[in-house]
Amino acid sequence: MSIIRWEPFSGMDDMLSRFPAWFGAWPRLPGATENGSDWAPSVDISETEGEYLIRASLPGVSKEDAKVTVADGMLTLSGERTQQQEEKDEKFYKVESFYGSFSRSFALPDAVDENAICADSKDGVLTVHVPKIKVEAKKPTTIKVQ
Repeated sequence: MSIIRWEPFSGMDDMLSRFPAWFGAWPRLPGATENGSDWAPSVDISETEGEYLIRASLPGVSKEDAKVTVADGMLTLSGERTQQQEEKDEKFYKVESFYGSFSRSFALPDAVDENAICADSKDGVLTVHVPKIKVEAKKPTTIKVQ
C-alpha cells in the first residue's frame, strides 16, 4: 500500500476550478488550475478481482487527443479538447463546456503491473485498465535479542 500525502485544501481547489459558476462568473485564464490545465475531466475509479478501472469522461475528445502515461508509480491522463468554431449563421448565447488542455494524475498501488496497463476510448469515455499482480504476503522475521 502506498502512502499518499493528504492535502486538505486541494479538494476545495478542485471544486472551485470545476464549478466556477457556483460562485459567480470568474474569468477562466489558461493555466488557472493547480496543475497547469484549463479544466479537469470527471473520473470514476473502480476495482474488480483482476484489475483497477479508471474511467474518464471526455466528450468531444478524440482518442488521438488523449494521452495516458505511467512514470514513477503515477498514472497521468492528459490531452486537449478544442472548441468548435462559431458558424457565420450561429450565435452562442451560453457555453458551459470546458475547453483547452487537461491533466489528471493518480498514484498507483504497489501491486499493479505497470507494463500491462492499457486504455480504450468509446462513446466519449476513456477507460484505463490497470491489471493487478499477486504479491506474496511477507512473513515477519524474528530477530533474536542477544
